[in-house]
Amino acid sequence: MSGVHIARGSRGGIDTECRVREVAKVLEVPEAAPTILRMMGWDPPTIPLLAAIGVVLAGVYCAGLLRLRRLGRAWPWYRSLSFLSGCLILSAVTGLAIERYGVGLFSAFMFQHMTLSTLVPPLLVMGSPGLLMFAAVPDHGRGRRVRRATLRLARSRVSRIALHPGFAIPVFLFSFYGLYFSSIFDALNASWIGHTGMELFFLVSGLLFIIPILSIGPLPMRQSNLGRLLDIFLEMPLHVFFGVVFMMAPTVLVASFADPPPSWGINPVDDQAVAGALAWSYGEPVALLIVLIFASRWRRDEEKSATSPTDYHAAKEADDLEAYNTFLRTLGSGR
Repeated sequence: MSGVHIARGSRGGIDTECRVREVAKVLEVPEAAPTILRMMGWDPPTIPLLAAIGVVLAGVYCAGLLRLRRLGRAWPWYRSLSFLSGCLILSAVTGLAIERYGVGLFSAFMFQHMTLSTLVPPLLVMGSPGLLMFAAVPDHGRGRRVRRATLRLARSRVSRIALHPGFAIPVFLFSFYGLYFSSIFDALNASWIGHTGMELFFLVSGLLFIIPILSIGPLPMRQSNLGRLLDIFLEMPLHVFFGVVFMMAPTVLVASFADPPPSWGINPVDDQAVAGALAWSYGEPVALLIVLIFASRWRRDEEKSATSPTDYHAAKEADDLEAYNTFLRTLGSGR
């Protein structure tokens, strides 16, 4: 890799020269001007933590699929495609050259942010990894203990708090307003741990927001369909407004991106506007697709409720392990 650019300047008492020097120990900033092809090229960071997580998740999921095949049980192909696509995108957006350019290029980092928080989480959740685990793990011995422990965790007080809209939505919005409009971003971006930790936080905050909306596995609480729809429409305009602020700002708002390498030929204010446009537009198609999927499920729920309200509500309220095992045994009816 070519040389490292050291940015100068400060914001809130934080020296950006120190920031770049420390991050560059692991994420070396390229000297070549950024292009889409270069950012999508093969140039992984020295410690590709999130990329490795994506590979591990895909491997575990494929192991579950192989076990189901040995058991003669069917599994919807679209769930596999969704989850493995999420793993692939997670690994690509944090493991290719864009990870290095994201240290000094706001638009590249914002693309990573939006991908990690709005695209990858729905793909992972729609893959139903929890249901796959329950279907693949045996219903005896250690497998039964794993199931019980998983259900206890899924229905624990910690999960109830973390997945509650009153917690998940503010955390999701903090990843935009709380980080970029304060000195927190520059402080975290002063080290590889902070830089990578922010990326991990984007992924986790997106999961906390989307799991209650799209998950069909066991949850500590179930919102009404109307409540989940309101959550979706509450979040959408807020991240749009966030993007507009950066698009219209006449000066650089985040010191970490105020001084890109001269060899890039990048105007930081113009690049900031591109980052704002990404924040404004990236999530809209994803949100529309989520709304369509959610609306389809809502319609099916209404049809089931109208056909057999007693059975429907009994199934909705079932929260013990045996009820879940009964459901899983129906997956093996094709054995």
